[in-house]
Amino acid sequence: MNFSFSKSDEALLHLGRALKESGYSFITSTPFTHARVNARSENQTAKNLRDIFGWSRVFQREILPTEIWDLINAAQIIETHENGLRSALRLSSLGGELFWHSAFPTSQSDAVFFGPDTYRYTSAIESLIALKGSTPSRVVDIGAGSGAGAILAARAFPNAEVLGVDINEAALRLTRINAELANVKNVRAQQSDLLNDVEGNFNLILANPPYLVDEDERAYRHGGGPLGAELSLQIVDVAKARLSVNGTLLLYTGAAIIEGRDPFREEVEARLEGEFEYSYREMDPDVFGEELENGVYRNAERIAAVVLTMTKT
Repeated sequence: MNFSFSKSDEALLHLGRALKESGYSFITSTPFTHARVNARSENQTAKNLRDIFGWSRVFQREILPTEIWDLINAAQIIETHENGLRSALRLSSLGGELFWHSAFPTSQSDAVFFGPDTYRYTSAIESLIALKGSTPSRVVDIGAGSGAGAILAARAFPNAEVLGVDINEAALRLTRINAELANVKNVRAQQSDLLNDVEGNFNLILANPPYLVDEDERAYRHGGGPLGAELSLQIVDVAKARLSVNGTLLLYTGAAIIEGRDPFREEVEARLEGEFEYSYREMDPDVFGEELENGVYRNAERIAAVVLTMTKT
């Protein structure tokens, strides 16, 4: 699907292509790791393109080729810093493609997240695609963010209609640009609160919602409820109503484990008795361990990254 881009969006797209042609690559780490690496004395100022567009370090104009500098200006992503300049966006590698997303630190209320959860999420999607016996005609990625899940699905199912929905206009913008950067034409980005603004049923629903309790309630991070699971449970309920027969939901999320129990799993199992077949597994037993110092998680042993797959029978 072709999009109509503004001049700044076109420049950002061309900047992504130029960086890709240059051999640029960058794997995004956790915020905790990112902060620790950037705090090293030798990492205070950018020395190359990875430092600028991956590590979000302050840079000086002189280190950039003229072509890249002109594209940055046209894309309007330069921020002035007391010690130099800084890019407002990052560019990360995944599956041979590059994805624009928000610069570190992601403190803005409309930040577009990309990180280790994105790699785990898309790995779960790839595993599901490898096992899936049928080809879906209609797919939606709820809370599309950078568009990584929607773009992966669109590439796997080129004849399917693929929607990437989000409440965040900044995320929808980057989903459109990243889809074009990946040369994927069957993704449509649309604003929607869950599936409230989208009609019809789906053969495949994908979701990687926020699952932490964030005191600032930033949309990309705050999952709601006492332990961050409220939005994930809402997605389960929405999928129950909007999956076609034999349709599947893949939900990648987090679950706080309390004294060996998984309250999120218990809630899910209570909802899925009857017409749904499902599997539930821990993909990573311990993520965001620093959150255990937060009073909200004072009774939690760990936060696990989990994958729920449910199919309507």
